[in-house]
Amino acid sequence: MPKKEVPVSHLQHFLPPATGEAVLAYLHQYKVHLTIAKERKSILGDYRHRTHYTNHRISVNGNLNKYSFLVTLLHEIAHLLTFEQYGRGVQAHGREWKMIFSGLLKQFVNGKVFPADIECELLQSLHNPAASSCAEEGLLRVLHRYDENKRDHHLVEDLPPGSLFRLKDGRVFRKGEKLRKRFKCTEVATAKVYLFSPVYEVAVL
Repeated sequence: MPKKEVPVSHLQHFLPPATGEAVLAYLHQYKVHLTIAKERKSILGDYRHRTHYTNHRISVNGNLNKYSFLVTLLHEIAHLLTFEQYGRGVQAHGREWKMIFSGLLKQFVNGKVFPADIECELLQSLHNPAASSCAEEGLLRVLHRYDENKRDHHLVEDLPPGSLFRLKDGRVFRKGEKLRKRFKCTEVATAKVYLFSPVYEVAVL
């Protein structure tokens, strides 16, 4: 079963300390149907706006560490607030969404709920947040430090040259040289070359 509904009273288990009350205020006010999803390869969270027949729906991957979970949930709440204020007539990650998401991030940064390294990266992105936290390498890098349940996973940039690593789909690669911003890596089975982001998460062999 890919998703399970989580009672909002249990949400604190997924969040950093002292953040549950503020998050719950948004979820209660807008009657959000929140689900915790199993790990998805392509997205960390998802939002679906309310209709005449359904409430707002938000899903967040349950395997994220507490800080990643909060940032992802705020990202989706920003979509909700953008819809409530502007309807569907604006771009999904346009100026309006960026303004609202920045305001949400600032609210929690000012509350001092993030470690100093994450706070520093968030402060840098307040004026122009990316459409996905995965697109912000600095933020992804520091969030990765708090992944307690992924001790056998590493970022590509942390591996020595020539190291073998495995992706979630089972394919095995050998790390090569860095070309500008990405690493040139060769798939062992096919000898095909792929470019990897330095903060792509892999399993070391």
